Amino acid sequence: MINEIAPVLYRAARIVSQQGDGAEPEALAVAGGFIRATGTVAELRSRFPGAEEVDFGDATVVPGLNDAHIHLAIAAEDLLHLDLSVDAVSGVEDLLAQVSADAERAAPGEWIRGSRYDDTKTGALTRWDLDRAAPDHPVLVVQVAGHWGVANSAALRALHIDEDTPPPDGGDLGRGSDGRLDGRLVERALMNVVYPATARGASPLPPSSPQEKLRGLARAQRQWHAAGLTSVCDALIAPEDIALLRKARAEGELTLRVGMLLSIEHYAAARALGVGSGFGDDLLRLVGVKAFVDGAIGGRTCLLAEPYADSGGHGLQTTSTEDLLEQVRTVHGDGNRIGVHANGDAAIRLVLDAFETVQREMPHPGLRHRIEHCSVIDDGILRRMRETGAIAVPFAGYVGYHGGSLNHWYGKDRTERMFAHRSFLDAGVGVAGSSDYPCGPYQPLLGVQSMVTREGFDDGEQVGASQRITPREALGVFTLGSAEAEGAAHVKGRLAPGNLADFTVLGEDPLTVDPQSISRIPVLATFVGGECVYEA
Repeated sequence: MINEIAPVLYRAARIVSQQGDGAEPEALAVAGGFIRATGTVAELRSRFPGAEEVDFGDATVVPGLNDAHIHLAIAAEDLLHLDLSVDAVSGVEDLLAQVSADAERAAPGEWIRGSRYDDTKTGALTRWDLDRAAPDHPVLVVQVAGHWGVANSAALRALHIDEDTPPPDGGDLGRGSDGRLDGRLVERALMNVVYPATARGASPLPPSSPQEKLRGLARAQRQWHAAGLTSVCDALIAPEDIALLRKARAEGELTLRVGMLLSIEHYAAARALGVGSGFGDDLLRLVGVKAFVDGAIGGRTCLLAEPYADSGGHGLQTTSTEDLLEQVRTVHGDGNRIGVHANGDAAIRLVLDAFETVQREMPHPGLRHRIEHCSVIDDGILRRMRETGAIAVPFAGYVGYHGGSLNHWYGKDRTERMFAHRSFLDAGVGVAGSSDYPCGPYQPLLGVQSMVTREGFDDGEQVGASQRITPREALGVFTLGSAEAEGAAHVKGRLAPGNLADFTVLGEDPLTVDPQSISRIPVLATFVGGECVYEA
């Protein structure tokens, strides 16, 4: 059928095809959503006489940028509430003013919600601060890492949490120096409330309507296309999120290619239906299953072998070792891929123990599991990952976003082993590009710059400089690496005949521009399946 459709020829000053043969084409012939041919302009004109031509002039065309671990459904909800990121608030008092203003507009007793609060850059926040801003409304503010938040007194009452409430397994309730609850909900204590995909029981938060969520989804897609993204993997999906994405698709409103990691909490239902990795198509498909074993880097709750450099302690294990093994055994035994959230080196070793055990019990050649974030590694971890075929999905932009705070929290020796893109590539371990938005900035070019320079965007501090990679390698991480992590390397990541016609048009060449300015390269257009979904 593709051969019956008249192609369109796209040309630019440079096309970075990543075909692997060293030569780069002058143009692409696109038909039926796929790349039909590549070559010189003269060759394609001769092969397809009369074909429509689109000339991007001095621009550079790269394969469509692909975020292997991001949270589309969460972003769609967050975009309906307060943005409390460092880009939106100038300090705690400004944050509280925005909470207060939102409460004044809200109906009596309505929940006030905000996300992307950064305690390091904005300042400390407690339940009593939020009580002052909105005494008559339950308020919940989620920290940027997404693994803890702050609730005011009205919210704690609505959640049936008081001074005598025990913390949930895998979570904690923060307390101040006086021993009283300070409003912090940590790990499972927050996830049971905020994230439907992980909730054990119904969330007490009132759900947004499907139409509201569609508005949030449309806004997220517009922002991400404008940043050059053509594909994402939503790394924490619940059945209601799948329903939202299917509704958007049915109404012609799904323009991103979306892979999905289904929360382990909902795997039994999928298993009963025989639904697993690869179910779906090129626009919306199930990549695998998502599980957790520890906390967050930015939230300072990941499980470490050695204590934190600034505060001591080793972090939290959020799933027991026995439960983790059973989860991996079940998913692997069904022939499906599992991605396990593991940041700290102690957590990663637990995951590898489980991977090695189930592969010995039930060999599945070619079934490659993922370690989501995989932040703190060593040579032993690298060797075991290579031997098991595990794929790393580390943060691309965290060095740029957090800067010197990482050295303060983890120590300079350990940051040489964090977000270890250089080590993964050198060891032959598959590595994908990830923002983990809303926990980190979603712009992939910002992630590319962070991987290349290993410098904080605000403070210029070097963080683990030994892990720098080249711009070409970084582009490969956000294209080929991400495609491999979702099992789609046969149709994504290259501008080659037979591949999907997903490409991003950039105002400058990321492979030759000053590395310090990669994040400022303008995105001129974004194409998904040969259709323009964004134009500057």
